[in-house]
Amino acid sequence: MKSKFLILIFALSSTVMIAQEKLADKFFSNYGYVKATELYQEVLKKGDTSLHVLTRLGDCYYNNSKSDKAAYWYEKALKYDEKDINPEYIYKHIQSLRSLGNYKEADAWMKKFMAIQNNDSRIKDYNPENIAKYNELANSEENSIVKIINLPFNTKYSDFGSFVHNGQLYFASSRNTDEKKIYSWNQEPFLDIYQVKVDKETDSTAYGTPDFISAEKINTDFHEASIAITNDGNTMYFTRDNVGKGTKKVKYDKEGTTHLKIYKATLVGEIWTNIIELPFNDEIFSTGHPSLSPDNKQLYFVSDREGGLGHTDIYVVDIKGSNTYSKPRNLGEKINTEGREMFPFVAKDSTFYFSSDGHLNLGFLDIFKSKLLKEDTEEAPENLGAPYNSGYDDFAYFKNSSEEENDDTGYFSSNRPDGQGSDDIYAFDASHCSQIIKGITRNQDDNEILPGVTVKLINEVGKVISEFITVENGVYEFTVDCDKTYTIIGSKNDFKDDLKKVTTDSKNERVTEADLYLEPLLFESQIVINPIFFDFDKSNIRTDAQYELENIVDVLRTHPTMVIKIESHTDSRGRDKYNEKLSDRRAKSTMEYIISRGIAANRIESAIGYGESQLLNKCSNRVKCTEEEHQLNRRSYFYILTE
Repeated sequence: MKSKFLILIFALSSTVMIAQEKLADKFFSNYGYVKATELYQEVLKKGDTSLHVLTRLGDCYYNNSKSDKAAYWYEKALKYDEKDINPEYIYKHIQSLRSLGNYKEADAWMKKFMAIQNNDSRIKDYNPENIAKYNELANSEENSIVKIINLPFNTKYSDFGSFVHNGQLYFASSRNTDEKKIYSWNQEPFLDIYQVKVDKETDSTAYGTPDFISAEKINTDFHEASIAITNDGNTMYFTRDNVGKGTKKVKYDKEGTTHLKIYKATLVGEIWTNIIELPFNDEIFSTGHPSLSPDNKQLYFVSDREGGLGHTDIYVVDIKGSNTYSKPRNLGEKINTEGREMFPFVAKDSTFYFSSDGHLNLGFLDIFKSKLLKEDTEEAPENLGAPYNSGYDDFAYFKNSSEEENDDTGYFSSNRPDGQGSDDIYAFDASHCSQIIKGITRNQDDNEILPGVTVKLINEVGKVISEFITVENGVYEFTVDCDKTYTIIGSKNDFKDDLKKVTTDSKNERVTEADLYLEPLLFESQIVINPIFFDFDKSNIRTDAQYELENIVDVLRTHPTMVIKIESHTDSRGRDKYNEKLSDRRAKSTMEYIISRGIAANRIESAIGYGESQLLNKCSNRVKCTEEEHQLNRRSYFYILTE
């Protein structure tokens, strides 16, 4: 008998824990992280140390940016079951540790994460050295609004390099499979130069169908790529394999290596022609990747010529006219390293962009910018960070030269694995598109302004990213990103929360108004909540009822001297005496739940059921009524006796 009694007690205890866990889950799903934390903690105290509870506690703190506590609970969860835990929690633990500056520990967990998630896109930028800087660079996209788009005309072959002039985008591609010659390096056709029409709208850009560049004898059986066009549109510089006269055979040096050269073409009508080799090319080293200064007086290029600092360096020559140029000058160690510096580009404001694997990077080639051409500076080149850079080759940066002050758009190329081919062209838009979400907090009952409301801004993954407390005018305001979905929640003691979903579009500086209407819990001498529902013929408190009763708990905590009484009523269906007993059990179950949440028993004077003796409508015995009419009589009251 004793053992049966113990089993019964254990079963009841388990039922309570499960119910409370479900309640916590409901608050969690509605972004009520503080309340969910409290409830999960109580479940823990009652002996439930499940992985679900531990990870949810971590998530509650993680979503509220409490990194220290998030790391604490994620660590407990990992100790509980590291083998079977969802790898996403390992990653969140890493992020929490990094936020705390625990880069060494984060690095150790990152290695474990990589072993499990070897195809996860977030590990592509991993570098065990310079962990703090790596973290900053790899996550820099979170602090800016940069959209990148894989262009629709990319192919499975190599497509890279961008230069836009007069509504045409010029790029290099190995898509020409009609040619029989295959480049042995990557088993793809040789590169040709293509052009595609670009139509830029206010909120979008459309691209035509790519075709070979309109030219005579530019594309050959070998490589052509990387162009630059003068401001007047009449001269183009491009890179080509070192080919002999007639462009039928490639020329090799004594070691059997072919090199790159820069050539110049002139626009005659709509055709590029009159191809001339530049005089500072050579047969024993490569010269390529031309780029012009904004005034077209200098030409920048890449070369592995003797006297450089690394594998390839960036040089500059002065353009003197009549196909004459100054002696090439190495840009020096402020730009060049022992590694590879490639793909120079000079923006309209003279900011110098290039790619390198010799400066601190996320892996392979990264895109950098330097003020060197604008001012005499000792500053090291700045890594652009994500999303421009990844753990793969990121190169050929081009920024549009627009008259619009806020135009920060352009292109870069990358062989990151989420593309369509070996190299792809990506468009970027870093115009910092932002919008405003604002509103007024009001009392739902009378529409009056309600000050002192805590308004939280929550992102798409449920993380609280900003918080605001309204003052006398009830106004709140958040600056948010374009093309995102946010949740706005308003909270105040003695009121029910109000929640609004807001989705922003791509229109910069658009203002969205979202007033919040909080329903008061106190009305005259009652605490008013939504109806408490019970299962048919049952008196146990369901999860949805617990969710509503938490409003009662909150009010009693806010008013520590308040005393209440509880009344419970049924509809007329069933025998009168039975309904009286059923409503009484429900009233007492309600009281017991409130007490279980830490409210002193002496603060509830009574909990009495009145059955069907106080109906609110005509629906007495043997009167036909709708379910809605009967529901009106199934109710509970919470009367305030003293405050």
